[in-house]
Amino acid sequence: MRITLSTLNWRRREMVRWLVTCATECAMKDPQNCALSALTLCEKDHIAFETAYQIVLDAAATGMSYTQLFTIARYMEHRGYPMRAYKLATLAMAHLNLSYNQDTHPAINDVLWACALSHSLGKNELAAVIPLVVKSVKCATVLSDILRRCTLTTPGMVSAMHSRRNSGKLMSLDKAPLRQLLDATIGAYINTTHSRLTHISPRHYSEFIEFLGKARETFMMAHDGHIQFTQFIDNLKQIYKGKKKLMMLVRERFG
Repeated sequence: MRITLSTLNWRRREMVRWLVTCATECAMKDPQNCALSALTLCEKDHIAFETAYQIVLDAAATGMSYTQLFTIARYMEHRGYPMRAYKLATLAMAHLNLSYNQDTHPAINDVLWACALSHSLGKNELAAVIPLVVKSVKCATVLSDILRRCTLTTPGMVSAMHSRRNSGKLMSLDKAPLRQLLDATIGAYINTTHSRLTHISPRHYSEFIEFLGKARETFMMAHDGHIQFTQFIDNLKQIYKGKKKLMMLVRERFG
């Protein structure tokens, strides 16, 4: 029995159609485990791809973790859908909670990526993601890293090549949204300092002094940062005067 080329092509198309149908059905039943595979299988079928993407959005509120959402968001950026990647990244941030002492948390790279993506898209996207970051991230070193990156370049420089909506100016630390991020970072350093001092041992003194040095760098980004940091150090010396050796080290380094 002879099978023509057109018959083979028809069977191939039918097989692809069947796989796409199965993929979207699996994604509907188990979005946590099947959504990314469904998107990958449906890349060349616009309607099926849109369906799979909508399944992810619907499941994001209840059935998916921040890890899964970040993974799909990165995939979307890789496929050339930066705004969809941004949308999924913001949904992922809503599920995330990084406490003050989680400076090695595996999600940190995803948070930095999400902020970089927002920054590349423009001021509006960055302004929308910063409140989510402030709400979800309490780790001072992570916040200071994000803040530093946001102040190095102008938001939206990638899109500025295709649009005139970007002013080409760096964002001010005295205005929203970076002011909110700066205040949150300073607050995180203050809270973390008190948390560390509650149960600190002498072997961690030098590490603590270095931490205060990093805190000072962030304080100094505020227009009244010098005054704020001086008051902060004075409060520490008063509250923790019982830790004489440590406070002596604080005086030697910070006055």
